[in-house]
Amino acid sequence: MASRDEIRDDQRQTWDGLAAGWDKWNPVIMDQLRPVGGAMISALDIAEDQHHLDIASGTGEPGLSIAKVAPRGHVVLTDLAPQMLDIAARQAQQQGIANVDTRVCSADDLPFPDASFDSVSVRFGYMFLPDLAGATAEFARVLRPGGRLCASVWANIDENPWVNIALAAIATEVELPQADPDRPNMFRCAAPGYVSALYERAGLGDIAEWEVGVHLVMQSPARYWEMVSEHVSPAVAALAQVDESARDRIARAVIAEASEYEVDGQVRIPGTARCIVGTK
Repeated sequence: MASRDEIRDDQRQTWDGLAAGWDKWNPVIMDQLRPVGGAMISALDIAEDQHHLDIASGTGEPGLSIAKVAPRGHVVLTDLAPQMLDIAARQAQQQGIANVDTRVCSADDLPFPDASFDSVSVRFGYMFLPDLAGATAEFARVLRPGGRLCASVWANIDENPWVNIALAAIATEVELPQADPDRPNMFRCAAPGYVSALYERAGLGDIAEWEVGVHLVMQSPARYWEMVSEHVSPAVAALAQVDESARDRIARAVIAEASEYEVDGQVRIPGTARCIVGTK
């Protein structure tokens, strides 16, 4: 079994490697995930002077939006992957957001004092954390009494055709790894109550879960294929194992299936996220 440090290093390399794809598709991704970010911000009840910590920030959301809601506050964006945070810092500069800092660190070993943040967010990062229980304990540690933690994860793969279309086609050409509950993967935290149990063990209360629907909107089935093949982490990893002819077969199958979701000149493929909030 891989050590925590080995998993952490693997995640850092993986997400640094995906940074260019995320940067390219950032507007599309942010449009898709905006309903989730909005739901999280509402649940966190952000004040104008909020001191907020965003975990696994990637290209910056929802931390950047929180910084806008808290103009007299401060937001710290954190991630294992420096190249992701470089994009987040550039996004902040381009949007004129000055009340943010970035910090490369591991979620299970946060370099912040106890009770130093009013709120913590983790949007679609929980399932990739090397140590889920250890990280949740760290989130609770840095929260002030009464502070809230809000996370989002993907629901089961069957509820997320926006990614399942591609993975099902890829699976016809290459064996996809079985989901390991002890290792990072996209649907590791999908079961209802899974993250809530982590919150409870970390001492959080007033825990609530709810689902949020999203849509990935693309100009065409071909653009959908281009996006998932460059951005969705399990698809990128699997496609690296196939030759060009197999890749072409996968592409044709994905494009044909995505065409079923084409309406009025757009491809709109649904998905389902689960949000979880708790209070210290």
